[in-house]
Amino acid sequence: MLIAGPILDRRRCAAALAAVLTCSTVLAGPHPNAAGGTSAPSVPAPKLEWRPCVQGSPFDCATAQVPLDYGKPGGRHIELAVIKRNATGPGRRIGTLFFNPGGPGGPGTVQMPQNYASFPREVRERFDIVSWDPRGVGNSTAVNCFTNPQEAAAWNAGKPAGVPVGARQRASLIAAYRDLARRCERRDPELLRHVSTTETARDLDQLRRAVGEPQLTYLGISYGTILGATYANLFPGKVRAMVLDSNIDPQAWTNHASDAAPRSPTFLRMGSDRGAAATLDRFLSLCGSTTTAGCPFSAGGAQATRDKFDQLMRRLQARPVGEWTYGRTVADVVSGLYFVRPGWTDLAGRLQKLWQGQVPKAPSLPPAPPVPHPNPYLGEEQASAVLCGDSPNPRDPAVYPALEEAAAARAGDAGRFWTWAAAPCISWPAVAADRYRGPWNKPTAHPVLVVGTTYDPATPYADAQAMARELADARLLTHEGYGHTALTNPSSCVQAYESRYLVDGTLPPAGTTCRQDKPPFPAPEPVGGIAAGGGALAGEVPGVSPSQRRPA
Repeated sequence: MLIAGPILDRRRCAAALAAVLTCSTVLAGPHPNAAGGTSAPSVPAPKLEWRPCVQGSPFDCATAQVPLDYGKPGGRHIELAVIKRNATGPGRRIGTLFFNPGGPGGPGTVQMPQNYASFPREVRERFDIVSWDPRGVGNSTAVNCFTNPQEAAAWNAGKPAGVPVGARQRASLIAAYRDLARRCERRDPELLRHVSTTETARDLDQLRRAVGEPQLTYLGISYGTILGATYANLFPGKVRAMVLDSNIDPQAWTNHASDAAPRSPTFLRMGSDRGAAATLDRFLSLCGSTTTAGCPFSAGGAQATRDKFDQLMRRLQARPVGEWTYGRTVADVVSGLYFVRPGWTDLAGRLQKLWQGQVPKAPSLPPAPPVPHPNPYLGEEQASAVLCGDSPNPRDPAVYPALEEAAAARAGDAGRFWTWAAAPCISWPAVAADRYRGPWNKPTAHPVLVVGTTYDPATPYADAQAMARELADARLLTHEGYGHTALTNPSSCVQAYESRYLVDGTLPPAGTTCRQDKPPFPAPEPVGGIAAGGGALAGEVPGVSPSQRRPA
């Protein structure tokens, strides 16, 4: 899931499954494992000693030891926390499916159990599902720039919540991230240089070897798509099946592999601002098209609801409601668009409370999963370490106000949000030692399935189209719906195609479009208690009509 470090509550996003930069314009020198360089020295596969995560848990946990620097395999080693749920279909197991929940900074040991039920039934039956906390994150050897939780909480409380408003808040935010960078550089500067996507892809290949799989079967969502694309080009012969859901444009991530200073931050290059603006517009339109029983923020029409939202934003800029400032509310709106059911209804309820001048209840967290450490430290610096070391961003803080205004001109409040999501990278002290910057079109052993949602507030549909074009052999499956990732905003149609592909390699026909299972807001009660019904024809994939399964 794409996590915007300076804006969203990191623990909330990690718990909910919710992206992030090289921040230096000075690029790292050649690395022995870099693209086009020599292959990594032989490294023994780690040994995984599986044990129940907690007594009675259906999940097993293990720890893998991997080199910090694959160019120096005899040097420092780090730990990776790994989790597994065995295939549930007796005698039907195919192999292992590896899952990355995105972020960067998403802890798989927490998020895989939380989202286990969202995997297609046949996938759960036929694959062991394995995930892990990537290097630098959570229960693995983690980037942690504070001496204790209280120090981290005090730092977080000292900066503006959400989008900074005005010169004073902007200066405060920039100063806070400059302080964070100093802290991180003091704690473990060597680790900061070795938490790249490339090195995580090498870790993934080590885990593949550790479970005895000759080729990789993989599902990556959001940031997990750039990780998957990196793996596919580092180890093209090892791809058995790969589903990339809610994609990052690889060229946007790498600044088109250019050594020139980037003109805009990663998220604006990706078009996250435009995607969020389009999704917000649909949220307001659909909300206005139903009653307040279905959407509490409805003003009785699409345009009237848009106008109501704009008025609320102006009111909050002038006068916050308790701790709900304009900046915090914009951050809550963008993150609230990630999960459609019941997320959109809950978001509408919070907006209506603010409209009435009342303090809304903060979004609740899902239950902790049955793992040893359900609440690992997930400091903002963990996502920043990957994003800021991996994907170039402007280093001059003076350019950000103009970038914000340009983004706001094309994407409104969402443009302001996604501009400042890159703020940690302004001062970040490290550039990744091993960065993959392309090419992205190395022929893989088997084709890749790319899934893109048409209204995604973080990774726009255009990025899925770009990913499908960049990879040597990929098929795009369009998810006609809303929210961030098809995994967490389900379509039985998408799930059916994913299952067929993961099980036997069958791709959907070119140009296939699926629909979301449920609309964002509950439908009004039918007149007379009779609802229109209907089911899929025999042999049809649920959620998609024959006309939708058409060749391009």
